[in-house]
Amino acid sequence: MTNDAHHEEEEELYVHHRFETDPGQQPLRIDKFLTIHLKNASRNKIQQAAKAGSIRVDGKDVKQNYKVKANEVIEVVLSYPPREKELVPQDIPLNIVYQDDDIVVVNKEAGMVVHPGYGNFSGTLVNALAYLFKDLPQPKDNPLRPGLVHRLDKNTSGIMVVATNEYAMAHLAKQFFDRSSSRTYLALVWGEPSDEAGTIEGNLGRSPKNRKVMTVFPEGDEGKRAVTHYKIVERFGYVTLLECKLETGRTHQIRAHMQYLGHPLFNDPEYGGDKILRGTRFSKYHQFIQNCFSACPRHALHAKTLGFTHPGSEKKMSFDSELPNDMQTVLEKWRRYISATNL
Repeated sequence: MTNDAHHEEEEELYVHHRFETDPGQQPLRIDKFLTIHLKNASRNKIQQAAKAGSIRVDGKDVKQNYKVKANEVIEVVLSYPPREKELVPQDIPLNIVYQDDDIVVVNKEAGMVVHPGYGNFSGTLVNALAYLFKDLPQPKDNPLRPGLVHRLDKNTSGIMVVATNEYAMAHLAKQFFDRSSSRTYLALVWGEPSDEAGTIEGNLGRSPKNRKVMTVFPEGDEGKRAVTHYKIVERFGYVTLLECKLETGRTHQIRAHMQYLGHPLFNDPEYGGDKILRGTRFSKYHQFIQNCFSACPRHALHAKTLGFTHPGSEKKMSFDSELPNDMQTVLEKWRRYISATNL
């Protein structure tokens, strides 16, 4: 596709080469090390890859003058999959809430990766879909994402739509690109926003410090435009249940925007929500929070509703989903806690 309909998944990285250095490895510049170990790779090409952040040692980006040492894991990562990686159909149970000749609507459970990529080449939603549907439409830029027009993070649960033919894929992709589709999420966040409702605007891009997370660039000189509307659904004193409506659909948008607002998602380790950010010093409260973290061992975010125009019939369609048990359990715990403590 020529537009950025897949903007939500951009910069996913794939390991193309992986080396483990020997225990007796003497210090050696990484560009020289890779020139020796990679066939048909010039030193200049390797240096350019290092500048682009494509060379990692033990999971961290390094420059071309980094000295390789003993017992290190060196990886060359790129934004497209290695050619030898093929999509393997797998018989994995899915919660399909709607299906016809053009689309499949799935209620994804938390913990399921949407598509194959860095570290996850099996067990994904796409592997399951490839088993159920033999001819999913293939995006030209990435054969490992057939049918996908949007995505959810691994630990975000909720409603997703997948296209099962080329026309449906183009039609839905345009809706997501034009923002004529509608999506609402329920998020449990730390603290209480000062307003009943509000809008967060701030460009999102990869954090220079940690490529696995997104950061807000408020000046708008970097990243891509991102807009999240939110309103308070239920207050629990130390945490708040919000409804978030996406105007744009960037990677980690709600998670990064809420952190920027000062209200990270409850139990979100990447964005600082897995610590006790509000509340008392009482040991009973600390134990209560740990119990909540155990009950919902992931960031508390659920894609509640999804609305779009059907690519075949042109009718408006909308789907709603129940909160999964882990988030329901945590909300019930908070309701009991605040009623007992009269917050």
